[in-house]
Amino acid sequence: MAISTVQRPGRARHAAPRAGVRGNPWWILAAVSVGVIMVGLDASVVAIANPRIAIDLDATLSDLQWITDAYLLTLAALLIFGGKLGDMFGRKRAFFVGVVGFAVTSVAIGLIGTVGGVIVMRALQGVFGALLMPSTLAIIRSVFPVHKLNTAIGIWGAATGVSVAAGPILGGVLVEHLNWESVFYINVPIAVVAVLIGAAAITESRSDAEHRLDVAGILTLSGSLFLLVYGLIKAPEWGWLDPQTVAFLMGGAVLMGAFIIVERTTADPLLPLRLFANRSLSIGAAVVTVNFFALFGALFFMTLFLQNLQGWSPVETGVRTLPLSLAMMVLAPLSGVITERFGPRPAMVLGLLGVAGALALLSGLRADSGYGAIWPAFTLLGAGIGLVLTASSDAIVGNAPVDDAGVAGGLQSTSVQLGAVLGTTILGSVLSSKVGSTLVDKLTAAGTPLSVAEKLAPAKELVAKGMAPSVPGAPPQLNAMVATGSHEAFMAGLQTSMMVGAAAAAVGAVLALFVRRGEA
Repeated sequence: MAISTVQRPGRARHAAPRAGVRGNPWWILAAVSVGVIMVGLDASVVAIANPRIAIDLDATLSDLQWITDAYLLTLAALLIFGGKLGDMFGRKRAFFVGVVGFAVTSVAIGLIGTVGGVIVMRALQGVFGALLMPSTLAIIRSVFPVHKLNTAIGIWGAATGVSVAAGPILGGVLVEHLNWESVFYINVPIAVVAVLIGAAAITESRSDAEHRLDVAGILTLSGSLFLLVYGLIKAPEWGWLDPQTVAFLMGGAVLMGAFIIVERTTADPLLPLRLFANRSLSIGAAVVTVNFFALFGALFFMTLFLQNLQGWSPVETGVRTLPLSLAMMVLAPLSGVITERFGPRPAMVLGLLGVAGALALLSGLRADSGYGAIWPAFTLLGAGIGLVLTASSDAIVGNAPVDDAGVAGGLQSTSVQLGAVLGTTILGSVLSSKVGSTLVDKLTAAGTPLSVAEKLAPAKELVAKGMAPSVPGAPPQLNAMVATGSHEAFMAGLQTSMMVGAAAAAVGAVLALFVRRGEA
C-alpha cells in the first residue's frame, strides 16, 4: 500500500530563514548536534567501562566483545533502513524516536544487572542509533540552503570531535569516582537537552514522493551488512582463512549481490542505485570509509601503546589524545568554509594527505618515545580527519536529492561504521601477523635465551595487545628481557600497521581528486 506524504516544508525556508527558534536552521543544527554528541560519547566510553563491567557482572572476554559487537552489528545493518524510514515518515519523528529510545536503553543497561541483559539492550541501542544518526544529516540537508550547507555540516562534524575529545576523559572520571553504570546514565540529560531544543526548533520534513516499504531490499541489505560486519569482527579471532570467516564474508557478498538485483528491479528501492551514478557521491562514501579506517585503526592501537607500553591510566590516555580531538573540532568547521568556497575536493585531498603523513609519523615511534614525538602526529591526524569528515559528508549528502537525504545520511553513517570495523580488524591482523613473525627474533635480540623465546612464541596475541608474558620462577632480569623483546615486537607490528593505514589514506587522496561540488 502506498504511503501518503505531506509536502516537505524545508524548501520555502531556504529563501528566507526565520529569525525565531521554530524552523530556524541554526537552532535545528544545535539540536541534532547534541544528538550526535550523545551517540559519540556512548561509543567512546564503553571501552573504558568494560573492565568494571567484567568485575561487577562476572563477564568473560567473549561477553565484553558482544557488549560492543551487539551495538555495532545492529547499527551497521540498519542505518540505511533508518534513513529511509525518516524520509518516508518524517525525519523529526525519526530523530526524536532515536534520541528517546537511545536514552531509555542507556538507563536499562545500567539497571538490568545481567550480562545477557546488557547485550540485548546494547543491540536495541543500535536500533535507535540507526534512526538517530541518518536523520541528523537529513534534517540539516532539508533546512539549510546550498550555500550554507557546508558550514552546517562542518559544525555537525565538530560535534563529533567534541564527543571524541570528551568521551575517554568523562568516561574515566565517571568510572573511577562513581560506577560503570554512570557512563550510560549520562545519556539521559544529554537526550533531554536534544529533545527540548528539537521540540522548539525542528519542523517536520519528509520526501515528497510516495513510497512503499522495500521489504526484500531491507532483508537483503541488512542481512548482508550483518554477515559482513560480523565476519570482519571475528576474522582476527578465527583467522582470515578459517571456514567460519569465509562463510560469513561469502554469505554477506552473496546477499549483497541479491540486494543489487532486487534494487534494480523494484519500483521503489530502499537504496536507489541511481545515487551511485553520481561519481562524487560514490567517491565520498569510499573516502569516508578510508577516513575512519585510519582514525579508528590509529586510535585503537595507539591507546594500547599509551596504556600498556607507557603505563598511562585511561584518563591520562584520554588527555593525551586531546590534540587529535581538538584539531578535529577546529578543522571540521573550517573544512565547511573551504568546501563552501572551493568545493569538497581540496579539503578531502589535503585532509587525506595529512592523515597519511600523521600515520607515517606514528610508524616511526619507538617503545620509549616521549610524548613530544606523539602529539604532533595526533594533531596532524585530527586536522586531516576533520577536513575530510565535513568535505566527504558534503560530497555524499550534497550530491543526493533532498528527497533521498535520509538514505544519503544512512549511507554516510554506514561508511563510518565499515571504516571503523575495517580499521581495527585489518590493521589488527597486520599488527598481529608482524608480531608473530618477529617475536622470537625480538626476544632473543633483547637477551632472552632461544629456548625460552621459542616457548613464548604462542603468546603473540598477548604481545599484540602491548603486553608482555612472564616466565614463572624466572629471575627479574630474564622477565625484563622478555618485556623488552615483547615491546619491540609490538612496535614492529604497530609500525607496519600504521604504514598500511598511511598507504590507504594516500589512495583515498588520489580518489578524492575526482570529486566535484554537489549539484543535487
